[in-house]
Amino acid sequence: MFSTTALLAVRAYADDPQCAVFTKDRQAAVTPSGAVQYLKVGNARFVAGRSVRCDLISQIRATASGQAPFAAVVGCIDSRVSPELVFNQQIGDIFVARVAGNFVNPDIIGSLEFATKLAGAKAIVVLGHSDCGAVKGAIDDVKLGNLTATLANIRPSVAKVAKLMGSHTSKDRLFVQAVAEQNAKDASALMLSRSAVLQDLVSAGNLNVAAAMHDLNTGVVRWLV
Repeated sequence: MFSTTALLAVRAYADDPQCAVFTKDRQAAVTPSGAVQYLKVGNARFVAGRSVRCDLISQIRATASGQAPFAAVVGCIDSRVSPELVFNQQIGDIFVARVAGNFVNPDIIGSLEFATKLAGAKAIVVLGHSDCGAVKGAIDDVKLGNLTATLANIRPSVAKVAKLMGSHTSKDRLFVQAVAEQNAKDASALMLSRSAVLQDLVSAGNLNVAAAMHDLNTGVVRWLV
């Protein structure tokens, strides 16, 4: 049984304006820079321990007939870096694509074209993170079943950083961090170079594409581009 105090607390969170689901009208009112700001403010709440908690069942009902997310996030599958939690977003707020090493390929780029051109999202964020296992695997050129092809997507970023730093080992934390940051930047650039749809949206001022890094030790998201 929930206490009266607990029920009132849940009710208070449910009535928070930040728990209002994104409708097409609300989505249309968000600018590309405003979409990124929503994510920044959400991460600030998360880091401060003040994440907004909403009535998820009410949100399920409110979004059952349609969705209008304001942004899309490409993230790693790492269990500690859930974009919805890190950015303190709710049901129907953001599209999320996750793959080990947060790289992009035709499937993910196509999904992002849907999220933006067809579904109206105003920002795409590639979210890397510290101490990334996939990045370490790419640095060490790990060979394991289908993972070999997965990690090959990160190898170009490894090569770029190795030319500058000279290091080639996953035991070098600074090197791992530098590769993770380069990989996030490369993914954001690659999606634009391979998608005329996304290029047109950016050129028209209807889309913001950015890269960011999540710190596993603090929860803080640092913006790269």
